Amino acid sequence: MEASSAVALAIFAVTSLAAASTGGIFRPGAWYASLRKPSWTPPNWAFPVVWSILFCAIAAAGWLVWEAAGVAAWPALALHGVQLAVNATWSFLFFGRRRLDWAMIDVVCLWLLIAAMIAVYAPISPLAALLLAPYLVWVTIAAALNWRMIQLNGPRGLQPG
Repeated sequence: MEASSAVALAIFAVTSLAAASTGGIFRPGAWYASLRKPSWTPPNWAFPVVWSILFCAIAAAGWLVWEAAGVAAWPALALHGVQLAVNATWSFLFFGRRRLDWAMIDVVCLWLLIAAMIAVYAPISPLAALLLAPYLVWVTIAAALNWRMIQLNGPRGLQPG
């Protein structure tokens, strides 16, 4: 691997890690534990495992697009950056602000951005687009879970009653 390619890969890894770090800053805690959750909620241990894998795939996908098209891929890579920012915002909204309703809007935007990324990545690097498919599936599950938790707990995550 050439030095410029390694630097590009490092940049994609660091930006993915930065987005992922909001999950460590805004942690679930006692508030989340007290919320009513659907029976199909994944176990708590699954979230960091799945997200770690997904953020590696997101970084790899961006790097593959960069390697395939370089500066010509700037619109696709701008979308990549926006998607990371929207992803990072979800933890702040859901766990930090305890606004399930705002987090729902965020996750819908994230889902649309991921779908758009897959569409624009596919002609540049089919492998990059394929790497994002599990991400879209997981965010679909996250959106459904977010929606169900709003139904069970209200838009601000307050237990009814």
